Amino acid sequence: MLKEELWEKLILHQGKTFHTVKGLEFRYQVIGGELFIDRRSKSITRATVEKAWDKIQARPGEITGPKSLGVFGAPYVWAVFKAFGIV
Repeated sequence: MLKEELWEKLILHQGKTFHTVKGLEFRYQVIGGELFIDRRSKSITRATVEKAWDKIQARPGEITGPKSLGVFGAPYVWAVFKAFGIV
């Protein structure tokens, strides 16, 4: 999957249920360039998601969990990436 396709896939899967590593259930909605997670009051920007994507692409195999992403909302980004087969 290319980075450009990632955002399209995020849009297609909004509203579906995902689970964090700790088993917390969540859904998200895409509005403009932001992901709004139903468990959080702040959004995760497209730039943040793409930064996490870039880290994974630059260091495959070294990024082993949400903390190693080092971005805001990492548990949610990780859960979605895992569901998409990116990690």
